[in-house]
Amino acid sequence: MTDEVQAETRAPGEPEAPERETAPTAGRLGAAGEDGEDGIPAVLAVDLDGTLLRIDSLHESAFALAARDGPRGVLTVLSILLRRGLGRAAVKADLAARIIPDPARLPYRDSVLQRLRDARAEGRRTVLITAADQRVAQAVADHLGLFDEVHGSDGALNLSGEEKAALLTERYGPQGFDYIADATGDLPVWAAARRSATAGARRGARRALDRACAAEGLPPPEHMDPRPRGPGAVWPYFRALRPHQWVKNTLVFLPMLSWHSLAADHVQAVTTAALAFCMVASGAYVINDLLDLSADRAHPRKRFRPFAAGEVPALQGVVMGVALLAAGLATAYSVNALTFGITTLYFGSTLLYSLVLKRELVIDICTLAGLYALRMLAGGAAIGWYLSPWMLALSVFLFLSLAAMKRQTELVDAAATGRSGAAGRAYEPADLVVVTMMAIAAGYVSVLVLALYIYSPEVQALYRSPLILWGIPPILLYWVSRLVMLAHRGRMDDDPVLFALKDPISWASGAVILGVAVAAKWL
Repeated sequence: MTDEVQAETRAPGEPEAPERETAPTAGRLGAAGEDGEDGIPAVLAVDLDGTLLRIDSLHESAFALAARDGPRGVLTVLSILLRRGLGRAAVKADLAARIIPDPARLPYRDSVLQRLRDARAEGRRTVLITAADQRVAQAVADHLGLFDEVHGSDGALNLSGEEKAALLTERYGPQGFDYIADATGDLPVWAAARRSATAGARRGARRALDRACAAEGLPPPEHMDPRPRGPGAVWPYFRALRPHQWVKNTLVFLPMLSWHSLAADHVQAVTTAALAFCMVASGAYVINDLLDLSADRAHPRKRFRPFAAGEVPALQGVVMGVALLAAGLATAYSVNALTFGITTLYFGSTLLYSLVLKRELVIDICTLAGLYALRMLAGGAAIGWYLSPWMLALSVFLFLSLAAMKRQTELVDAAATGRSGAAGRAYEPADLVVVTMMAIAAGYVSVLVLALYIYSPEVQALYRSPLILWGIPPILLYWVSRLVMLAHRGRMDDDPVLFALKDPISWASGAVILGVAVAAKWL
């Protein structure tokens, strides 16, 4: 996709033209036996961004540079974009001179790849022509080995629209080529082509091409991989928010519950704080996924995330992230200033984690544990209550254990799939033993802190029979030990918290712990 998709306009009351999802076989782009006027098979020309690739390579390059160089990379990208007055081709060339996305990890459109293979099998010449920088286009072409020619922007000329049509017509003559693209900006190229097709195009672009072909008396276009509509179009955006991670924000309620308070004003304040954390956390996940595109595509499961798979455009992800952050911070501010401050600190920490800390040895694990603890601090701040030092220590060590298990799971998975380590992380396969020891040690220390916490004045005042609480440490010890063993055997998902939510034994352990706490309160 070389230009943004433009909105379709039609006169009021004008009936919608029928949409042809796939042309009949006789009209299929590149059907065997359809040669040009001189008997030579027509050239098959293909666009890159949004067509051959499910993503925009310019946006991909920008996020790859920011991910590689951290805060300095972000500033570099911003400085390049602020120089857009030099022209789009110059911006693309500046980015391409600094970084080129790994073509082996980009999400390709299978239907277009198959069409290229068919064309080459028929002896047709294939051309990659794109407004992306020549170096990016050449890297993709070299990786695929499916193109005879490659034409891209050169830093001075932005090869799009009319410029594309002129180049193809000059080289192959009027209607001497077939063309596959995805945006209305390519209408001049389709108009000059013998046959036209779209791949991954929005409905407006497909209908605009249908009308243009009908008006010019050209063969009806073929539409491959049309963008989904209705719930199917919204679902990837919802998945990008990682709603399953919102369960972690229930930690905001823990301080209130630990003090056995269910006052209506407390419940309202904490619920609002939890909502704020859900929005800010989703915004942080969106930004993290945009900065982690290459690493996610190298992962056997993360490669299906909406941004990594090309289901949601990266530029729309930026808008999503900023909107979620603004809404979340505004919601936190409505609770009180301290909750707003902790929520802001949480987002700042997640941003620093995404840009720098997740690639730092051990610091990444400590940061993840701290993010869990910040949720609890926000819950206390929402109702103006402090968090007991014992409760804070218990949570820090328990969350440190879970964060270490997360890295342990990634290393076990990397070893099972033959990878050299956790993609985008600082750990090597040989670190698995040490990371496992960290998970065990931190988990066991949390059990020790819990045992000591039982004798604290707070617990003695809150529970009628605090000795009954001694039934909790053995269960917690069992639960931590079991999770470590499952992670060691490769039977855990990437996140132990989410694994526990689907694990019947974890639910049973939680139910027993709750039952013990209730018994200690009332018996």
